[in-house]
Amino acid sequence: MTNHKLSIWYHPIYTNGIHPDARFPRDRYVKLVDKLNTPEYSDKFIIKQPTEASRNELVMAHDPYYVDNFLNQNLTQKEIKRIGLTPWTPQIIPRTLLLMGGAIAALDHVMEHGGIAGNMAGGTHHAHYDFGSGYCIFNDLAVCSLLALSKYNFTKVAVIDFDVHQGDGTATILQNVDEVLTISVHCQQNFPFRKSKSDYDLELPANAGDEEILAMVATALDITKQFGPELILFQAGVDGLSTDTLGKLNISRQGMSKRNEMVFDLAVEQMIPTVVFMGGGYSNPISHTIDAFGDLFLSASMANNQILSKADLETFDSTID
Repeated sequence: MTNHKLSIWYHPIYTNGIHPDARFPRDRYVKLVDKLNTPEYSDKFIIKQPTEASRNELVMAHDPYYVDNFLNQNLTQKEIKRIGLTPWTPQIIPRTLLLMGGAIAALDHVMEHGGIAGNMAGGTHHAHYDFGSGYCIFNDLAVCSLLALSKYNFTKVAVIDFDVHQGDGTATILQNVDEVLTISVHCQQNFPFRKSKSDYDLELPANAGDEEILAMVATALDITKQFGPELILFQAGVDGLSTDTLGKLNISRQGMSKRNEMVFDLAVEQMIPTVVFMGGGYSNPISHTIDAFGDLFLSASMANNQILSKADLETFDSTID
């Protein structure tokens, strides 16, 4: 049986495009790619370089005026402050376009090959139609959702957001798009403090632990299964870890792994193409975040292999028939 490696998109600019003085753990990307290149992991992944997303792709989910102001470096200081990642360097523009391109490439990959693929950044769920916020400039989940509808003619896409913060931008951009289901499981007492309305918002109290969180995850996945998606977009933020400085939840590394496996088990069972978006992770030390993201992609790799091996068997059986 073929060993199907997991395709993940990554570019050094994911780290280098953020100023070293920014209040953001920019080294997490390069540290994660270093981890995935160690012998324990390296035979399970193919790491690919993205190309830049186009303006046409961005305006599928965003106000053209906002897109052009960003691309032409015309955002106001107030708009930049709301996004964060400051001080900005000129690299913020190609970084943003390559980050969006990585998500789109992962989407295109699962559309062509089935299975699971991921982007080693992104999950930019706080970006709204005409403004960015919370470290997010453009919304990769919304762009990929709308591309799946227009480019691939899908009629049922599920955005499953398990980051500790609500996917508020995703909710507002997709609020009138019936073909996309938005589910957010998040900490109620956390950013954004004015919540948007997803199709389903499953809120956890501060300090919730593994048991409460996994019960909520099971509910979210039951809703997803009933919806019957043709594609899952999984925002897999690990900022709910007990070690996270911004999380306010109390999830263990094992609980986080179980959460991911529950999502991937559904993808395997139903043979649903799935794109993984990294989302948040701000542990101190950052090694806890890197370990959790390593677990995420390892779990995705195993599930991808199961889905594609299952597809190989079905193809083999049909040729014998």
